[in-house]
Amino acid sequence: MDDMFNFADELGPSKIIHIYEPNVGLKGILVVDNIAMGPSIGGLRIAPDVSVNECFRLARAMTLKNAAAGLPHGGGKMVIYGDPKMPLQQKQQIVRAAAASLRNQEAYIFGPDMGTNEECMAWVRDENGRSVGLPRELGGIPLDEIGATAWGLMQATHVAMDYVDFELAGARVVIQGFGSVGKHSARFLAEQGAKIVAVNDSRGTIFNADGLDVDALFELKQAGKSVIDFSGGKTLEQDAIIDIECEIWIPAARPDVINEQNLDRLNTRLIVQGANIAITEGAEKLLYEKGILCIPDFISNAGGVICAAMEYKGATQQAAMATIAEKVSDNSRKVIEISKAKNIQPREAAIQMATERVKKAMSMRRWSLFSSAPHFI
Repeated sequence: MDDMFNFADELGPSKIIHIYEPNVGLKGILVVDNIAMGPSIGGLRIAPDVSVNECFRLARAMTLKNAAAGLPHGGGKMVIYGDPKMPLQQKQQIVRAAAASLRNQEAYIFGPDMGTNEECMAWVRDENGRSVGLPRELGGIPLDEIGATAWGLMQATHVAMDYVDFELAGARVVIQGFGSVGKHSARFLAEQGAKIVAVNDSRGTIFNADGLDVDALFELKQAGKSVIDFSGGKTLEQDAIIDIECEIWIPAARPDVINEQNLDRLNTRLIVQGANIAITEGAEKLLYEKGILCIPDFISNAGGVICAAMEYKGATQQAAMATIAEKVSDNSRKVIEISKAKNIQPREAAIQMATERVKKAMSMRRWSLFSSAPHFI
């Protein structure tokens, strides 16, 4: 357990909670990173292989994301160990058990993430009353249905166009991960004239140099099939997505998909991160040195949590989408300008901006509310 303190710093984490309920097969981790700005919001992820350190990194990304977006919330993350494609009845039992076990942890508000959706958030609300990303029938703004995260990602991409030497119309786009964020990013960018040449999912990659039919891929995924079942392109291995030449590369799946070992395979000019911690710290530094503009994850993919925070306060979908566009655009431009002015990586600029806001909030709170020493339960 002492190793778990190695990642503690002046911001957090505030709490690390392990939960276990053998009767229903529940095993999970909750990390509440920092609550100086308010109760934490973070997604509930179902995955078989997330470490405590990775869960903390995801929680920290939420702390920075919420601070950068100017939201009255801190960052947190929860992981349930298991197959995200488990039977629905089993998933409901496990999610409800997790929500019930954390009924008194008011510093954490559940949101949807990989392996969970609006229906899962409805189960959470029924158990403890604290969730966002609810179905419309329960007064929510369904983040996945409207593509809130992807809507913000498109705004970041538009801003980035002022700092690159190509136009969005006709630009070749590769999307790693064709889940909620990936498929809506494909839709929004295609509507702007970009050419989606490759996408992948857990089973493989589909590629067409002339552009893929995004609507047809949407229908395929809605039917529960893989992108490799699409007949309008060439089927490749899942990992081949990294090698495809493009102007814009969007990681929208798991963490650390780009690292120091595979970085040289990338052939792109702009990276807009749809997934959290999609690129390792060392790889992002090398991208900067290569002159490849990389918009940090907690800037470009903040649309989902902005929408969630507004839903929590009763805002309309229209108001949420307008706010996403404004905040993500403003922050993307601010980060790139700071990066250029100080000759530092965009991520360094973004971290400086967000950390200053968190520290300012911390200075106004009692130390006991956000002590940086982790509490293990």
